[in-house]
Formats: sequence, C-alpha cells, structure tokens
Amino acid sequence: MPTSRQVRGKEGLMTKKERYTFVIDWFQKNMPDAETELHYTDPYELLVAVILSAQCTDKRVNMVTPTLFQKFPSPESLATAKFEDVEPLIRSVTFANNKTRHLIGMAKMLMEQFHGEVPDNMEDLVKLPGVGRKTANVIVSVVFHQPGMAVDTHVFRVAARIGLTTNAKTPLQTEQQLVANIPKDLLAIAHHWLILHGRYICAARRPKCEECGLRPACKFYHSDMRYIAAANLEEE
Repeated sequence: MPTSRQVRGKEGLMTKKERYTFVIDWFQKNMPDAETELHYTDPYELLVAVILSAQCTDKRVNMVTPTLFQKFPSPESLATAKFEDVEPLIRSVTFANNKTRHLIGMAKMLMEQFHGEVPDNMEDLVKLPGVGRKTANVIVSVVFHQPGMAVDTHVFRVAARIGLTTNAKTPLQTEQQLVANIPKDLLAIAHHWLILHGRYICAARRPKCEECGLRPACKFYHSDMRYIAAANLEEE
C-alpha cells in the first residue's frame, strides 16, 4: 500500500485501486469498531429507527424511540395503532406525518405478509411502506450480516469527495461503484466508516480537513481545499 509520504503531494498519480487501499487501511486502523449510532434491541426496532432517521439526525431519533418502543414494542402493537396515537410521539422528527403513516403501514404489512417478522432480503424489505433501498441495505447488513452498502447523504458526499466514486449522480450509482471496489466482507462496516466520517469530519459545509487522516488520498483536499494547507496546516 502507498504510504502517506509516497502519495502526499502527488494525489493525481494515485490510481483508484491505490486510493481504496489507502482509505480502507486507514479506517481499519482508526475506526475498527464502527457501528450504527441508532439505539435498538431487535430488527423491528432498528427498522423503525431507520425509517425515522430519513433526513433526520440519529440523535433526534434516539430521543423519541424509547417512548415509542415502550408504547409499541412490536409490529403487532404498532399495526393496530391509530395515527393520533403515534404522531405525537415522533412529532419532533422531520416529516412526522408521513413517517407516522409509514410506520403503521409497515407494521401492518409485517403482520399481514411476513408473520410479524422483518424480512431478511432486499426484495421483500423494499415492499414495506417507508422502506427504500438505503433503509433495506441497512437492515440486511446490520441485522442479517449480509453484504450491503447503504448510501445516505453522508456516504454519497464523502465517497465523491475522497474520490472513491467518479461522476456518480445518484445513490444507486454510488452504491454500485463502492460495491465494485470494496471487499464484500467489509461492505457493512464501510457504510458506517463513511457515515461517521461524514458526520464528524467531512461535514457538508466546512469539512475538518485539518483533522482528517485521509488527506493524502483525498481528491477534494488536493484540489478545492488546498487553501487549508496554506492556513496553518503542517504536513506530518
């Protein structure tokens, strides 16, 4: 693998394979236990939490789910709930009205078509109200330990900035490129690597390049963010 000294200053000469190798190696050393920050105890709870997390922070979701799970601890209990029973409990999350309908609809479908169990495959998961490809990928990878790359706004942004993806215009294109280049046994944790990196380091408005260990391999840093280097960022 190229060392930081070898690639620093000549990012443009790195191949995509070298970049992936560098990035994966760095994450394995610095974030070996990355996992979801959503709180849950079973597949049903994670499914609910991920549906709620769409365009909403995990921190906010974790604030509302304890009461929600206490009142509706299973798909069976949620399936019989009324809108006015659920919406007040999740009102502080984004798009609470739509998510209330999705949660109740999801629970009803689980009871009617899946014997109250969360499906373990993408095809069935995306049939559920409120469940798209991203949510389904989270469930199959986190709960069922299957290879999956869920692409949210953080993954989409970070993968493009680093240079792991090229001209990816949609989450699906990002997913396809990442899946093609990351070893299958690392896909699940790689999803968490990129999310957490985007959440705490590679922020949307002001990435903390001065704190980032991926600088030597990052296309964004070696182009748009070079001014940071001239502003008190010393090379190691």
